[in-house]
Amino acid sequence: MSFSELWIRRPVGTILLSLGLLLVGGVAYSFLPVAAIPTVEFPAIRVAASRPGADPQTMAATVAAPLERTLGTIPGVNELTSSSSLGSTSIAIQFDLNRKIDSAARDVQAALNAAVPDLPGDIPSLPQFRKINPASQPVLILALTSQTLTTDAIYDAADTIIAQRLSQVEGVAEVSVNGAEQPAIRVRVDPTRLASMGLGIDAVRTAINAANAQTPVGAFENETQSQSIGVNDQLNDPKAYERLVLRNANGAMVHLGDVAEIVRGVRNTRAAGWFDHRPAVILNITKLHPICDEALFQRGPNPL
Repeated sequence: MSFSELWIRRPVGTILLSLGLLLVGGVAYSFLPVAAIPTVEFPAIRVAASRPGADPQTMAATVAAPLERTLGTIPGVNELTSSSSLGSTSIAIQFDLNRKIDSAARDVQAALNAAVPDLPGDIPSLPQFRKINPASQPVLILALTSQTLTTDAIYDAADTIIAQRLSQVEGVAEVSVNGAEQPAIRVRVDPTRLASMGLGIDAVRTAINAANAQTPVGAFENETQSQSIGVNDQLNDPKAYERLVLRNANGAMVHLGDVAEIVRGVRNTRAAGWFDHRPAVILNITKLHPICDEALFQRGPNPL
């Protein structure tokens, strides 16, 4: 008796078995995952460095190039992609698929430490690095708007409070804040007036740095105790910047307000976001990949 003869002689059993397989297939179909692209975890790390005021060419030559030289020596690196903009540099490092991301992160930290002697001395902090998934996209985008607050005030609250709270939610890998920048005092120097006073731009930079010192100036001590003297001379009012003395010669003082316009603003005036025809601060929320342990983040100490 052949295999097909058994099902022909028992039509009722054949129909019931076919219906059973159809029902099982229908139930199993609802549990099938739907993905246009296979879920693949790429071992990748992004390194970010900043140098306020530096143009893209300077960032590429003085920051990106030394970092690329040291990061390129890490075993298992497949691709290095760097992008430099005004005051910042971003380097994406992609490793072999069989490379463990935890060990790769340790190698990246060692490479960043080795690159410190080649980096400029005026960068505010060591480069940061974070584990990323190049194929990931934000799963939720929030727009913050206000009819009473400025975008820099909204950005300050979003960056210091909202983004940190959202980052603590289980399953969230990263929360990025865009659309504005941190509040800042902007000094617009008039080169013609500055040159007529016999001064250079370095005099302006030196005066501003000296007026914003936040370091201890000394200490009191005796045989039993010691007390540091801390000074916070940071200026927050444009009027205070206008009174800064650039030069004092023969009783003639040149103030910063004589050669520059000082106004309240933001660090980057070219960052903007819009929602419903109104300025807004945008929060991009990226979920943690199911097979990822956690997003890695490292901030080095101030090298100065």
